[in-house]
Amino acid sequence: MSTSSLPRLAVVLGDPAGIGPELIARLLSDPAVRRSAHIVLIADEDEVRNGMHIAGCSFSYSAIESLDSLDFEDGLPLLYPYRGDTEGRFSRREPSVVGGRYSLDTLGVALDLTKTGHTDAILFGPLNKTSLHLAGMDHSDELHWFAEHLNYQGPFCEFNVLDDLWTSRVTSHVALKDVPNLLSQERVIEAIQLIDNELKRSGLARPRIGVCGLNPHNGDNGSFGREEIDLIGPAVERAKGLGIAADGPYPADTIFLKVQGDNRAFDAVVTMYHDQGQIAIKLMGFSRGVTVQGGLPIPIATPAHGTAFDIAGLGVANVGATRQAFEIACRMGSTKR
Repeated sequence: MSTSSLPRLAVVLGDPAGIGPELIARLLSDPAVRRSAHIVLIADEDEVRNGMHIAGCSFSYSAIESLDSLDFEDGLPLLYPYRGDTEGRFSRREPSVVGGRYSLDTLGVALDLTKTGHTDAILFGPLNKTSLHLAGMDHSDELHWFAEHLNYQGPFCEFNVLDDLWTSRVTSHVALKDVPNLLSQERVIEAIQLIDNELKRSGLARPRIGVCGLNPHNGDNGSFGREEIDLIGPAVERAKGLGIAADGPYPADTIFLKVQGDNRAFDAVVTMYHDQGQIAIKLMGFSRGVTVQGGLPIPIATPAHGTAFDIAGLGVANVGATRQAFEIACRMGSTKR
């Protein structure tokens, strides 16, 4: 790939109290990573250096004063020194207003930069929801905050990715008791369409999508639940009618057996609620999991794990999921270009 066709990534450290600065430093210290994309790091410069110190590695960068015109000619990552509307020392290994405000402010710059076409995709380090809420975010999660910041009114969903297996869900951060009443044919079809579109954006021509049921054993022909009969099954058939390679519903306790090995049946699994897919994905490869903010008009990826306050500052954080997120952001950014 020529340097002119490389994807341009806006990169944010995440919450400074956690392992994000260390992970981004370890990622960007790899020459192969720097050769794979043009990188704009939006971060407090002291935090970048602190991340290098914790990780025990370093990388060269070019500091810039403005984001109006990005010059990648020397091949180095660009650093836009920025800490937003915060001052004073950052807290470590605990939630804080300052950490949450810094996270939101740097993400806001990355969103604006990508929305205006100066960059193609965003990679951000782990966030802490308590810090975000302390800083004034009144959404249930950052995905909804992203949508509002981008003024995006269409459907969106958090996807979780392990290597080349993707999962999405019809409901997300809601109480389990509320899930049945939130299911409908339309919402199931929407979830199937979203992950089909996102996989195509990542470079897969015809994704194969398996759909979970809701009840144990798919409700056993209506013996304990009819959602599979009345909602999920008809939604899968309607998705097929739209030209999507969808199949199901399958019982949740066996569908993930169909996505392992060389002859796996599906590229993606649509689940009905959060833990139905998250437990399986994290058991299959916690250190490699990635979250993609699906459905939004710009590609956004992050490692699926959290800020890991318990190991922050120790220099032992595993960069595997961050590297996977970087690679997905590159693929999606290249398709966008």
